[in-house]
Amino acid sequence: MRTVVVTIAANRDTHLRLHLRSLARSTAAAHEHVVVAIGDPAVADVVASEGSTVRLVWIEHDRGPLPLALARNAGAAAALAAGAELLVFLDVDCIAGTTMLARYADAAGQRHHHHALLCGPVTYLPPPGPAGYDLDRVHELRHPHPARPAPPAGTVLIGSDYDLFWSLSFAVTVTTWDRIGGFCTDYTGYGGEDTDLAQTAATAGVGLRWVGGADAFHQYHPVSDPPVEHLADILTNAELFHRRWHRWPMQGWLRAFAERGLITYDPHHRRWIESA
Repeated sequence: MRTVVVTIAANRDTHLRLHLRSLARSTAAAHEHVVVAIGDPAVADVVASEGSTVRLVWIEHDRGPLPLALARNAGAAAALAAGAELLVFLDVDCIAGTTMLARYADAAGQRHHHHALLCGPVTYLPPPGPAGYDLDRVHELRHPHPARPAPPAGTVLIGSDYDLFWSLSFAVTVTTWDRIGGFCTDYTGYGGEDTDLAQTAATAGVGLRWVGGADAFHQYHPVSDPPVEHLADILTNAELFHRRWHRWPMQGWLRAFAERGLITYDPHHRRWIESA
C-alpha cells in the first residue's frame, strides 16, 4: 500500500527537525512525505538542512488564524497527486514511533478496517532535557493520553465515540478520504475542524478504529489549560460547528472558560459570547 505522510507546519523549526528524523527511522518507510508550509519560509530551510526529500507545498499566510483545515486538504491533494493509497496525517509536534506507519498500513490492509478512520495512541512528552529528546529512548516515555483508547500493539479496537478523534495522528485510505470529503475549510485557527471531520465521517457511515502500536509522541511546548490564547478561535469555530451539527463541541473548554468568567451563554441568541 503506497503510504504518504502529510504534515502541516508553521513556526515549529525544532519540532519539525525531530519529526523528520523520526520518520526516517520508521521500520516501514513512507513512499512520500508532504510538508505544507503555512506562510513560514523557514520550513523549507529546515527540510533542506535535514537533507530530506519531502514534497513541499506552500500556503500563503500573513496574519490571523492559521488555515489548518485548508492546509491539511492541500497536503492531501499533493499526496493524491503522488499516487497515495494510504494518507497518514501526523502533527508537526509529533515524533513518529518506529512502527507507527507499519501498524497503520497493516490495519488499513484488513477488510474490516480498510474503510475507517484509523487513530493511533499519542503520548504527551515531558519537557526535554538539555540535550533534547533521544529518539533511541523516546519509546521508554510511552504513556498514551488516558482519555483515548490505546489497545495492545498488533490489535485494532472498534470505536464508537467520534468526539475522541483528533488530528494529531490518524490515517485513512484514499477511498475513505474521498468519502469523507476532507476537512471543512470554513474552520480557521485553533479547535473544531478535527471534531467536524469525525462527525462528517460518522454521518457518512465511516467507522472509527484505534490502532495498537501506531504510537506517536507529542513534543512538549507550553500550553494553557484551558487554552485562553485561542479563546476567539475556539468561540468562532464552536459556533460554526453548532450551526453545522446542532450541538456544541469542545464543551470542556467552553465550561472552563465560563467558570473563569471569560464567556457567557446568551440564551436568547443561543450562543456563547465573550464577557464584557
